[in-house]
Amino acid sequence: MRHQTNKGSSAKWFLVFWILIIGLGATIAYLYSNHMKQQMIASIKADTERQIAVLQHDYETRLNDMSKEMTALQSKVDSFNELLTFTKDNASSKTDNSNKLYTQLNEVQKQLNTLQKKMDLLK
Repeated sequence: MRHQTNKGSSAKWFLVFWILIIGLGATIAYLYSNHMKQQMIASIKADTERQIAVLQHDYETRLNDMSKEMTALQSKVDSFNELLTFTKDNASSKTDNSNKLYTQLNEVQKQLNTLQKKMDLLK
């Protein structure tokens, strides 16, 4: 009888040992997968922040360029308005400069409106 009890006891310890090994392996796999997940999240976050910084710099550069263009166009519009006013004041029935100035002013105004729409899209 002792021989059978010894066999039963060995089998129980063997089974407990394998359950512990399997549980330990599952725990290690779980912890390792969490560790890898955290590393991937940190890597993706760093990449995303870097890309956002590049996009923000590009956006600011474009916005500044468009702002400069808009200022230049506004200056042209103001100059044309002054010239148009002067021409109207000095126009005679023989000259048709005011129509030319109106045409130029309309073209510049269209360009200014187009640039404004582009800036609004960037905002």
